[in-house]
Amino acid sequence: MLRALKQSLSKARHGVFGAVAGALSGKRSLSAGELDRLEGLLLSADVGVEGTRRLLQAVRQGPSELDALERLKAEMLAILAPKSDYRPPGGENGGKPAVWLILGVNGSGKTTSAGKLGSRLAGRGLKVMMAAADTYRAAAGEQLAVWADRAGAELVASKPGADPAAVAYDAVAAAQARGTDVLLVDTAGRLHNKKHLQDELRKIHATIGKRMPGAPHLGLLVMDAATGQSGLAQARLFSQAVPVDGIVLTKLDGTAKGGIVLAIAQELGIPVAWAGTGEGAGDLQEFDAEEFVEGLLGRDDAEA
Repeated sequence: MLRALKQSLSKARHGVFGAVAGALSGKRSLSAGELDRLEGLLLSADVGVEGTRRLLQAVRQGPSELDALERLKAEMLAILAPKSDYRPPGGENGGKPAVWLILGVNGSGKTTSAGKLGSRLAGRGLKVMMAAADTYRAAAGEQLAVWADRAGAELVASKPGADPAAVAYDAVAAAQARGTDVLLVDTAGRLHNKKHLQDELRKIHATIGKRMPGAPHLGLLVMDAATGQSGLAQARLFSQAVPVDGIVLTKLDGTAKGGIVLAIAQELGIPVAWAGTGEGAGDLQEFDAEEFVEGLLGRDDAEA
């Protein structure tokens, strides 16, 4: 995974974070001017105010046996840890299926990510079902149907405009009846009316819980890595409506920044669970903090 993730972070490594690494490598301490420059670089990389303040403090006051770059890496790992286990729950969740609620704004790669997750899970030998609960966007159901076919997963869908909560309820019932291991429920992500969206998500969450107490078992918010600080606002909006347990960060290969991962973990306490590193079905990987930090601040393979 290191090579694929490192390659996907090439733009960030050769951009802002490359400048960060160059400014810190081999130095035990930094001047006031160098610290000011580091602050500007971290803020421009979407690390956020709180994350930047924490990283600067670590660079100034971290273990003396480490150089400034190593102190920065260590603190980034501290922000991103502890890592969570996002493999499907077993019997401890009260029985099959494990229900995953997929959240995110339209255009973030939400439905595609739901499809990729389905493919990954099916590849592990799990029986997967997908529910097209984004009933306002006809293309979402069609797109999910294509992914379900690729993954060999079952699909529960309805006509455009149907009640999303009813689709989710029927999907849970079908998944229970058919011995499904994991049910992925793709939801709508229209932000033009925030209250309506939040109400709809709360209804879906509650309806699933009525059919299967304790479900959904996992809430995954899909975010576009290029959204930067607006991604924090998105995460806050969704987490106000339903529990968000982890982030699926898409289009990581297309951003020259990447610091939003740290901002989310620092300011919201929500870990990144999966990282999208390309367009293919296999280009969605379980997030690894050490590989991520090395991908941002490490040297290219040719230089190593």
